[in-house]
Amino acid sequence: MTSAVVIGGGVIGLSVAWRAAQRGLAVTVIDPAPGSGATRAAAGMLTPVTEVAYAEKDLLRLGIESLRRYPDFAAELTRLTGEPTGFRQDGTMQVGYDADDMAVIGEVHALQEAFGVAAQRLTARECRAAEPLLDPAVRGGLLTAGDGSVDPRRLVRALLAAAGQAGVSMLRQPAAEVIGTGGGDGRAGTVPSAAGRAAGVRLADGTEVAADWVVLAAGWESAGLAGLPPAAMPPVRPVKGQILRLRAGPQAGQLSRSVRGVVRGRSVYLVPRLDSELVIGATQEEMGADTRVTAGGVWELLRDARTLIPAITEFGFAEACAGLRPGTPDNAPVLGPSGLPGLVLVTGHFRAGVLLAPITAEAVAEYLVTQQLAAPAVPFTLERFRREEPGSPAGPARPPAASSREPG
Repeated sequence: MTSAVVIGGGVIGLSVAWRAAQRGLAVTVIDPAPGSGATRAAAGMLTPVTEVAYAEKDLLRLGIESLRRYPDFAAELTRLTGEPTGFRQDGTMQVGYDADDMAVIGEVHALQEAFGVAAQRLTARECRAAEPLLDPAVRGGLLTAGDGSVDPRRLVRALLAAAGQAGVSMLRQPAAEVIGTGGGDGRAGTVPSAAGRAAGVRLADGTEVAADWVVLAAGWESAGLAGLPPAAMPPVRPVKGQILRLRAGPQAGQLSRSVRGVVRGRSVYLVPRLDSELVIGATQEEMGADTRVTAGGVWELLRDARTLIPAITEFGFAEACAGLRPGTPDNAPVLGPSGLPGLVLVTGHFRAGVLLAPITAEAVAEYLVTQQLAAPAVPFTLERFRREEPGSPAGPARPPAASSREPG
């Protein structure tokens, strides 16, 4: 039986492990605390159309394909495990607070139309009719009916249960090093090189886990794992995001769908849960591996959320947390072969890890079985960075120009 070891137990790593086990592989996931990283701090927005950006047409296609799979993906998890995922597909409303914000909304709409995706333009009156909690000052917006959301924490619980049912083994330890056959001499347990093959993982306690395939899904930490030759290192970096969770009281009312707002040029989003929770996010900060929740971050999120939805002042404060998204130079994931035989890269999903879980899992599981990468994933291999810099391996990730507030 073909074996695979997956380094990383976030929503991406668990989804890949589950689908690979369903394809008949013997799978082991290595993570000291599955679901505790970027996945735990994610809001779970499924918004490929709402979040469309210039120069990201391939990523838009990938997101749309993954969203198309989400209803069956979520339903299968719940059917197999009895665990709810919080999946809902009731659209996203994007609103502008003032005239300048509406100009931004207009640019987004024009880009959506250029890419051939649909969103409905709404007047201020129509926005408030659909979402009565919106402040009367909101000028108008867009409705993307096909967008959705999921609760990432519930999703992880369902994935853990489904993976266990499929025979996936969990090793709750850190991965210390990728091991392999070095220099073509056939010996396992040496540091892999371009002439060898990845053949397993050494854990923090020194235990070695051998496997036919090593799947690197460790988020922003993927680039720092020992044992990787420089040319096989994915260009990922940590991008901090702070997020809040509020709890609506019995008389407070709740949004009926996710709302993304532009407030005096700043982006903020509010994602309702079926259990009366409201998630507010998210900052985007180039602060390295800093996971502190800051007073400034909390204040900015509450300020802009309250501008759009004044009623949140009556909500209970449940949690503030921060996570580290794996960013890449072009904001898109790194999927597929690494250039080192036996090592498959599944990282760099940035703000879209939860959205892209279904299609990523299918594409990677298919690759492990056939060594053929599914068409939607082909634009996202490591090779694209090598093409940008001829003759050079993919170097350290460079932060893109970005505002300090982005979806996550």
